[in-house]
Amino acid sequence: MKIANDASFQSDVLEKDFVVVDFYADWCGPCRMIVPFLEEAQAELGVEIVKINIDESPDIASQYNVMSIPTLAIFKKGEKTSVSVGASSKARIIDWIKSHR
Repeated sequence: MKIANDASFQSDVLEKDFVVVDFYADWCGPCRMIVPFLEEAQAELGVEIVKINIDESPDIASQYNVMSIPTLAIFKKGEKTSVSVGASSKARIIDWIKSHR
């Protein structure tokens, strides 16, 4: 998974056809808990997942109304089209991504 920041957000997320963004923080236990699920979803579905550390990129988190973490967001052609807030199981994450492709 790629880690994006303020400088790379445009090219890593907004210029892509389809990308899942994981808004997280290093200190967040539930955020760390879902990392293996995201890695498996990325491998199984062939989707790109980009991580945004909200402590290092607070303006991006604010711009997309991230109020709690983990927050997953699907971006299609630069537009946020779906959001999932909170830790979820691998199956739920995969189903959510599949339903928004």
